[in-house]
Amino acid sequence: MPETRRTTPQETSRVQPSAAPDLVDLAHTRARPAHWLATATATAAVVALAGLLQPGPAGASAAPAAPRPAPAPEATGVDYPLECRGAPHTVAKRVSGDLDGDGNPETVAVVHCEAGSGTPPSGVYVLTRGKEAGAPARVVATLVAPEQLKSVGALAVRGGAVHATLLGYSSLDVPSCCPDEKEQVSWRWQGGAFVGAGQADARSA
Repeated sequence: MPETRRTTPQETSRVQPSAAPDLVDLAHTRARPAHWLATATATAAVVALAGLLQPGPAGASAAPAAPRPAPAPEATGVDYPLECRGAPHTVAKRVSGDLDGDGNPETVAVVHCEAGSGTPPSGVYVLTRGKEAGAPARVVATLVAPEQLKSVGALAVRGGAVHATLLGYSSLDVPSCCPDEKEQVSWRWQGGAFVGAGQADARSA
């Protein structure tokens, strides 16, 4: 009967499968500096590209658009405080702007009666929207009344104020075709009323 050879502990450790990983496997699992650098670079590129593809603040979470202000009142079809003795009236000039600071524009209209000759006096009126939808605009202030016998040259709204050039007459002897006085005036809404300021420039005919 052959002699049974006993294996020593040292020999047993040599014949058992190696507990250490294979060197070939380590080549795939070990994190080398160059490998991490390449991975980080690729990841950064993907993140940057994703950022470029993301919608910007305006597209992704844009705030609701502010409501647009109401359109300026129309100057036609308005019941103006003019006495034309049966003749029609004409809207000679109109400008718009926010005069009372509520965010909605008012309209300033220069209106006079139609006349066959001469220069009929004008009225300057501030218009606001009608009280009901579709209603014509309404006059809320008279800046210049026709009884003042003025005509209007330049007209503008600047800085919330109405600016106008008024043309008038130094006496009744001056022909209506040729006003000989000029006045630069303005009106601004203050304390619930339009307060005027101006400087006259009188000229002889």
